[in-house]
Amino acid sequence: MNERIEKLTLELTNIRGIVGTKEENNVAEKVYEKFMEMDYFRKYPQYVKYVDAIDDPLGRKSVMAMVKGEKGSNNKTVILIGHIDTVGISDYGDLKEYATKPLELGEKFKERPLSEDVVKDLKSGEYLFGRGIFDMKCGVATLMTLVEEISDDVENFEGNIVFAAVCDEEGNSGGMLSVVPELVKLKEKENFEYLAVLDTDYSAPRYENDNTRYVYVGTVGKLMPTFYIVGAETHGGDPFKGIDPNLISSAITSEIDFNTKYCDEAEGEVTVPPITLRQQDLKPEYSVQTAKTSHLYFNYGTHISTPDEVMEKVVKGADLAFQNVIDNLNKEYKKYCDLNKFLYEKLPWKSRVMSYDELYKKVKEERGEEVDKLIEDLNKELLANPNVDDREFALKIVEGVHNMWSDKDPVVVVFFSPPYYPHIYVEGKSKLEENLLNVVKKTVKNIDSNYDIKVKKFYPYISDLSYAAAPREKEAIESLKNNMPGFGVKYKLPIKDLQELNLPVVNIGPFGKDAHKFTERLEKDYSFNVAPKLVYNTIINLFK
Repeated sequence: MNERIEKLTLELTNIRGIVGTKEENNVAEKVYEKFMEMDYFRKYPQYVKYVDAIDDPLGRKSVMAMVKGEKGSNNKTVILIGHIDTVGISDYGDLKEYATKPLELGEKFKERPLSEDVVKDLKSGEYLFGRGIFDMKCGVATLMTLVEEISDDVENFEGNIVFAAVCDEEGNSGGMLSVVPELVKLKEKENFEYLAVLDTDYSAPRYENDNTRYVYVGTVGKLMPTFYIVGAETHGGDPFKGIDPNLISSAITSEIDFNTKYCDEAEGEVTVPPITLRQQDLKPEYSVQTAKTSHLYFNYGTHISTPDEVMEKVVKGADLAFQNVIDNLNKEYKKYCDLNKFLYEKLPWKSRVMSYDELYKKVKEERGEEVDKLIEDLNKELLANPNVDDREFALKIVEGVHNMWSDKDPVVVVFFSPPYYPHIYVEGKSKLEENLLNVVKKTVKNIDSNYDIKVKKFYPYISDLSYAAAPREKEAIESLKNNMPGFGVKYKLPIKDLQELNLPVVNIGPFGKDAHKFTERLEKDYSFNVAPKLVYNTIINLFK
């Protein structure tokens, strides 16, 4: 079986499927074709189908396949997922044509200066290099091969498998978000009892020289706290007459960026700290007038914090940063006045930070239905422009609402930009969670291998596993919806379907290094020999 997985891994890697391009469909079509060559799906062709990504201008699609065990009438079902897209290949430079040709790329790398660790792995012969081979064509090949293995002995298989090879994971998860409603429909149609979602996304060293192999029960979540900062413009030659939104923005970055105070912890496992993904002022032209507004957003990982809790934390952080700016400005202004022998008077600025929901309510109180009409018109205008992405869409709504407000004093408005990935914390509180935890621990303990394999609680990389569930707390969902402009219009999340699934998750992936780097590589022995056994045994043990 390991040879079949390796062969299929290379075959899938050879097909370029860069996220955000029509190429993704080339991989989907190959997956579909491979399934239709299998004996089981020749007999039941209706059990394989394409799932179109909803409202996708590129017409991308995912593939769903189902195997129904014929031993007994067990309705228990395990969902398997893997993504078929990859990040781009521009980082390969003049080797771009070899980026998806692992056997040739390895030879080309021998002629290039590379880091000591990469050279060591290259010379060892234990690794295969190439875009997507690690993230995650090997994982998809593993699941497809196991589906075939199970379907070849379906008479002795008690239970059911649903496999989804999804597009757009590296972008906005359009594939998985389109598959989720299909999974809910399938559950109702077939009377399936879903047990868990199993992914085979990549697993990598967590620190320098880490040689542990990890299995993750649960997954990290992600929010994007975003700050719309309104300062007070002034002439560049008279700076103390205004307040620079870029200075406030920088202070918020200094407060939150890489600050472990904002890490989320559960059972001794800690998220990475927040990091800025964008910081910019919004002044459209050059002039000696200072900027009026600026904008920044963070990648914010969660293990247990819900959207309302994260909002509370970052509002406090922004308020602290804003106040620090005012205090420092007054110090510097006093020094400046003393140097010039001017009369010093304390600057008029006050720290003000509010959520978008609070801003909306203030403007609604002042302008009534006008604000809703403005939002409706903006929605139509922005939806008509295909170049406006989800983040810009949300920002434009916040700008429009703030511009209607009569209060023009400096303020920071905090909101959430898309996308949102719920965390899934498998505590063992429900029967399904307890079952998955027990099965995974038992499977890892009993595997015959020479590797140090550890079970951890949160898959640390953002993935489609997040869409197996969603928070059920009303205040968490309300905070998300009310503070994410464009939610349900530009950015759509099937919250009810996610809550309906409400499944624990596990990631058992191949081992390798440097995902999303041009030195991306897959370690062969564990990935082709051990990880597939772990996946197979986990599936079988879940049905027991």
